[in-house]
Parts: sequence; C-alpha cells; structure tokens
Amino acid sequence: MALYAIGDLHLAYQSEVKAPMQRSGRIWQNHEAKLKKYCEAYMKLEDTLVLVGDHSWGKKLAQCEKDLAYIEALPGRKILTRGNHDMFWNAKKTKRLNALYRGRLHFLQNNFYSYHDYALVGTKGVTFEGPFYLNRRGQILGWDEKAEAHAEKLLRRETARLRASFEAARAAGYKKFIVFLHYPPTNILETESAFTRIAEAYNAEQVIYAHCHGEARFNDSLHGEFHGIGYHLVSGDYLKWRPKRIL
Repeated sequence: MALYAIGDLHLAYQSEVKAPMQRSGRIWQNHEAKLKKYCEAYMKLEDTLVLVGDHSWGKKLAQCEKDLAYIEALPGRKILTRGNHDMFWNAKKTKRLNALYRGRLHFLQNNFYSYHDYALVGTKGVTFEGPFYLNRRGQILGWDEKAEAHAEKLLRRETARLRASFEAARAAGYKKFIVFLHYPPTNILETESAFTRIAEAYNAEQVIYAHCHGEARFNDSLHGEFHGIGYHLVSGDYLKWRPKRIL
C-alpha cells in the first residue's frame, strides 16, 4: 500500500470555463490523459490518492458528475479536499456528499481518514494573496487592507476546521498526522502562519498543499523541512501530472 497526492486538476468535462493557463499552457494539453496514464502506471488498487482541491470548474454538483466520474475511475481509494474553485462542494453539506459517493469517493472536511497508523487531516485553508502594491523594482510597498481583513475572517474559519479534523482523529486514538491543504500554508510575505503553528502543535509529519500554478509561483510557500515538518507542493502542473508519493 502507498499514499499519493496531487492537486489542481481543474477538470471541465461539462464546462466551457477554463483558466487562461489551460487554454495556452503546454503542460495543460491533454493533462487528463497524462494523469490517468501516470496513475495507472504507478498506483495499485490498494493505494490511496489524496486530491487536494480544485477538482472541477462546475459550479453545481450536476455540472461536475463527469469530472468526479473521471476521478472515481482512477486507481485506488480517492480522498478529496476542497479547493477555492470547488463551488459544487458546500462545506456544511460534506456528509451529504460522502453519503452520495459512499464507497467511491471520500470527502475530507471536519473529519479525517486513516492510512495505516496515520490520520489524514485537512481543510481548504486560505492564504492572503493581495493585491500587493509594488514599486518599479518589484518590491512590495503595501497591500489592500480590506482584502487582508477579509482573509483574516476566512483564516479563523479554516483554522477552526483544521483543528476539528485533528481533534476528530485524536479522539479516535491517532497520534501520527499528515495534513492536506489546498492553499499553501504561507504566503509570499510569511515564513510561518497559523497553519504551520497548528501542524507543529499536533506534531504533524507532513503538510501537503497545492494552488500554486506556473513556475513564477512554485516557490510562493514552504518546500522541504521546516521546524521538523516536511512541506510539499503537489499542484498538477508542478508535478507534471505524476502523483507524488507521500508514504
């Protein structure tokens, strides 16, 4: 058995909506076929694949059925976390999604899933991404304070959800944790955050995240070991559609 992760599939089998990167970026050409090929080459039916958000461009569940069917058809057990574009997924109705896709897909929100003696915990997360005000040299002079205040509100909600996931796992007797976020744990101005501090408080071993697209953004957040925890970016275009083995 092995544990893999990847994020940001941005599937659009039932939608005309696509990000500009998907229309022109070479790495995005036939990315669905590439991911399917690599999953089938690397993974076995007994493996687990965690998909860390931005699964579909569909705004309602009925507009995502083919996208979710594509994910369901990939090898192994599939666990999904929410991304900022996953409008079909109301966080308050996660139990309904899990009931609807029981035995086929597993939705991670205010709960946890087990992998051997590890608890897989997570939430969407949030990171303040500006807008930032720059000088001619590209140095940051300031930022939109209203946007920052809104991000702080979302931060309180998402950290509470992550703690709920940790506490559910701890109550079930788990002591080893791997964290899955959609957003990176820190922004370009931070070396640590509420998310890194929570991960440290629960002695998590790894934090897996996505959301950062294109070479210009691949280094927006933490890579490698920080305060004893391994941080790994698993955006699909960063991995070139090869799922990353976590364990």
